[in-house]
Amino acid sequence: QLQASGGGLVQAGGSLRLSCAASGGTFSRYAVGWFRQAPGKEREFVASISWRLRRTSYAESVKGRFTISRDDAREKVYLQMNSLKTEDTAVYYCAARRYGSGQEQGPTDYDPWGQGTQVTVSS
Repeated sequence: QLQASGGGLVQAGGSLRLSCAASGGTFSRYAVGWFRQAPGKEREFVASISWRLRRTSYAESVKGRFTISRDDAREKVYLQMNSLKTEDTAVYYCAARRYGSGQEQGPTDYDPWGQGTQVTVSS
């Protein structure tokens, strides 16, 4: 199971760090992806990190601003979000893929999913 946390309200230009905590499995064997969904929009890929080699992938819209990392000993994946923009406002979800390469970017590539955490960026 996965649980996302760390969302909140922040002003544009600010930072937040999201956490995705895992339980009940061999976390180190899973790639983890972050996705987001804004009201009225489809769920979109944000970032991912592979198992073992920790290869990362980012959506163009967040490159240079967001950083994904993992701590397998704590069974957590983090998404550091800097220079936040109002268009980053969304519910953020983490999801896992067993033995994922970290390059998968489709929501259907991942299962299971966490419950989501709201990020609101004000102008």
